[in-house]
Amino acid sequence: MPLDKTLLDALQAVTTATLTTVLLKKGIRRCWMRGPMPRFAAGQRIVGPAFTLRFVPAREDLATPESWSSPTSTRAAIEAMPEGCIAVVDAMGVQEAGIFGDILCARMKKRGVAALVTDGVVRDGEGVDGTGLPVWCSGVAAPASVAGLTFVGWGEPVGCGGVAVYPNDIVVADGDGAVLIPAALAEEVALAAVEQERLELWIMREVDKGLPLPGLYPPNAETRARYEAETNKAQ
Repeated sequence: MPLDKTLLDALQAVTTATLTTVLLKKGIRRCWMRGPMPRFAAGQRIVGPAFTLRFVPAREDLATPESWSSPTSTRAAIEAMPEGCIAVVDAMGVQEAGIFGDILCARMKKRGVAALVTDGVVRDGEGVDGTGLPVWCSGVAAPASVAGLTFVGWGEPVGCGGVAVYPNDIVVADGDGAVLIPAALAEEVALAAVEQERLELWIMREVDKGLPLPGLYPPNAETRARYEAETNKAQ
């Protein structure tokens, strides 16, 4: 499902670091995916709904080059990806088999997929870079996916980098990695994150003035009152 533009704009304006703090305050600790880091065309923050894909360990009778023509294949999954989604791929952190290469990434880019996020690796690194598809992954490897993995489907809950990801959850990825926001919490998290960054910008100015951190960060009642008075006056 496409994101509401107001929500999209709000989440594009806040860092994943801020989002992890806001989610922590809401009781969500497992939200930052271990493994996916900016690797290709990933210079800007990307926000989008999750389109999930899942691999399991390779089984010799199923993980074959012939499986690439199966109705249950990464090729078929890519054709089901809606514009603006972020493909979140559970590759179990496997490092010795590239789940996608340049041709598949080029097709994703052509379909308007916003980014690829995986705890696994990709292959054809130079070619993937040339597609312009933003990719967060844990590295590159020459062998094809069937060397270590079996693709089993898409559109189901997956685990990526230790985080449970459900279809249409919101993913935000930037220079610090990729963060998962449960879909039901997206709006309140976005609002809280925007306010958190506003507060932290004010705190940074206070630090520049030479103020000590105790009572400032996190702000005590007196500091909070001063922040609200100054920001309300500025408005």
